[in-house]
Amino acid sequence: MSDRAGWAVLGAGGISGDFLRALPHARLGTLRAVGARDADRAREFAAAFAGDFPEASAGTYDEVLARSDVDAVYIGTVHTSHRELSLAALAAGKAVLCEKPLGIDVAETDEVLAAAERAGLPLVEAFKYRFGPFPDLLRALVADGALGEIVEVETSLGFAADRALTRLFDPALAGGALLDVGCYPVSLAVGVAAWAGRLEASTPTVVSATGVIGETGVDEDASAELDLGGIRALLATSISRDLPRTATIRGTRGELEIPNVWGSRVTSTQDAVLHREDGTSERIRAEAISPMAAEADATILALREGRAEAPEMPWAQTRATARLLQDWRAALSD
Repeated sequence: MSDRAGWAVLGAGGISGDFLRALPHARLGTLRAVGARDADRAREFAAAFAGDFPEASAGTYDEVLARSDVDAVYIGTVHTSHRELSLAALAAGKAVLCEKPLGIDVAETDEVLAAAERAGLPLVEAFKYRFGPFPDLLRALVADGALGEIVEVETSLGFAADRALTRLFDPALAGGALLDVGCYPVSLAVGVAAWAGRLEASTPTVVSATGVIGETGVDEDASAELDLGGIRALLATSISRDLPRTATIRGTRGELEIPNVWGSRVTSTQDAVLHREDGTSERIRAEAISPMAAEADATILALREGRAEAPEMPWAQTRATARLLQDWRAALSD
């Protein structure tokens, strides 16, 4: 590997464009190639970023994965292609940073994780809010007992989607709120349980779930209560209405309020307020960074250090998130 690892982007859609706009802020890698099912589409997409990456090439997925100067791939395609492209990239010897969800169900998730384990290559589920100074601070606050024993997490993510964005409303493309944005609240709850030392002690369960199945057959609005080792998680998600982007983590010694826990594709979260049991409050701040650049660097760092997992999003948490999402969706169909 050269001083700066070579990245390939698979997929020529909006989120891949956001990743490429972030990549110049990464310390450890640069773009070598863009791949798409249609090579002409890949070339057109790569040309739009020629200013930052003048030497990047373009081609089909197979052509890009065959390149020796590509060390890692970012997968920014529709949910139903994540498994296929992750397996192909791992088979080609590349580290993988795959947009969430890694698989559309538990079986797909386990298959891809098993392939990464056999290959001994990094596989990172791209929950961008997990990377950078603020999530590092959050993990420390939970793990170090600043809030006491964690008892509850409450968070949500939802937006009123344009019906013209057909992939969100197409069952054949694994559309619906849960896999598109509901995975964020679930993954945060799973993370808090893990940082508090509860994830390995018990099996997370869906206690109750409600929701609205739209006319196309996908979940458009849903809420749930989860039990994660005695931590109660109250979650909501939607693609039919805007929901708060907040999170509250409650413990026996205080609670942490995070006004915008998810940040954006451009800038990470940096603010929270710690409310203590004695009535005092403290503003918590961390440096704002490019979260997509941070997740790219975490992937390359794992590759350089010979690790298959990034500590920001370990495989056990990817598995737990996939299981809870599958159970939540099943509960809506009952």
